[in-house]
Amino acid sequence: MQLNIKELPNGIRIVHQQVTHTRLVHCGFILNIGSRDEDKEQEGLAHFWEHMAFKGTHKRKTFHIINRLESLGGELNAYTTKEKVCFYASVLKDHYPKAAELLFDITFNSTFPEKQIEKERQVILEEMAMYRDSPDDSIQDDLDALVFANHALGRNILGTEETVGRFSQQDFFDFISTHLDTSQLVFSAVGNISFEKALKAIEGPLKEIQTRRTLYVRNGFHTYQPQIKTVRREVSQSLCAIGRPAYSQHDPNRYKLFLLNNILGGPSMNSRLNLSLRENYGYVYSIESSYQPFSDTGFFGIYFGTEEKTLKKSQAIVHREMQKLRTKTLGTLQLHMAKEQAIGQMAMAEENYAALMLVYGKSLIDHDKIDPLERIFDQIRSTTATDLQEIAQDIFNPEQLSVLTYIPS
Repeated sequence: MQLNIKELPNGIRIVHQQVTHTRLVHCGFILNIGSRDEDKEQEGLAHFWEHMAFKGTHKRKTFHIINRLESLGGELNAYTTKEKVCFYASVLKDHYPKAAELLFDITFNSTFPEKQIEKERQVILEEMAMYRDSPDDSIQDDLDALVFANHALGRNILGTEETVGRFSQQDFFDFISTHLDTSQLVFSAVGNISFEKALKAIEGPLKEIQTRRTLYVRNGFHTYQPQIKTVRREVSQSLCAIGRPAYSQHDPNRYKLFLLNNILGGPSMNSRLNLSLRENYGYVYSIESSYQPFSDTGFFGIYFGTEEKTLKKSQAIVHREMQKLRTKTLGTLQLHMAKEQAIGQMAMAEENYAALMLVYGKSLIDHDKIDPLERIFDQIRSTTATDLQEIAQDIFNPEQLSVLTYIPS
């Protein structure tokens, strides 16, 4: 499947891949703007913008935006992360021009009506309350705040009641004006249309966007100090989160850490943490570890819940499994199986064309290129047992891990 990339004079890039064995097209705008780009008083503004993009443009009101694709059986959605805002859609291939035009409209022509701001403000406050009522979610946000203390990466993407409560129409215009850079914006499309058809629907409008360059530079994170914190909450079991900063998305070790994380606590049932805590001892229902690279740093975390009486034992087992990877090199067969598992997971993920469309856009922004999956496979295949042990000695160093625990009140 050929990958096509075109850069317009204003710096906006279009990436496309045709997939002939589907009836659908997935497309979207990926912007290199996220919650970490907010000032302290702007906390939650990028996420609020994501909501408000659906609330009115110069030519559409809320109902017309929502109904435009939904009435055709399509889906329109958006999300905000620490470093990206994405507006995207999935539709039958015949309706792709309508999806592309609508996405352009909400990305570049939102008017942020004051009355809609007041309505959506309450929706976001309810969303914040929902997350507070879900300790599995809130402990992850609280661990971010612990690891990235006094930095924008540690702030909640949703913002605070105080900041969300005071945003005005002008705040949205000012934030976009300060942060929108046309060289840091990609339109991505994956599905059953040709590159010519993909361009026909979106190239003209995108060419009319004036070139924008921003002087804004992200504030890097360099001040990590490990912390141990215990909080009493109204929870039925103890929850534990362990984490620290990790490698950035530009670090050559990032794929090796991905492989190591997969071995320790990845999504498969045969991860070491799942086998130890769930299968061998029955202490947890689920346990997972994760690795998330950012532009200048990264994050490694472990999350699990257990009865209060088995908390200390569970924590000891987690540290024991990390210590094993620090002190013992994997055997040849273990390493081979771990690589095959990781490669298989990536290959299956490539079959999710909606996710692939977003991956292409983010990769183009972050790396100015899109590595073929086979090249990533080669990096995984070339990883040695010694490589993994050295990374484990670094990332799993117990003296550099922060620990956050919720204890039933």
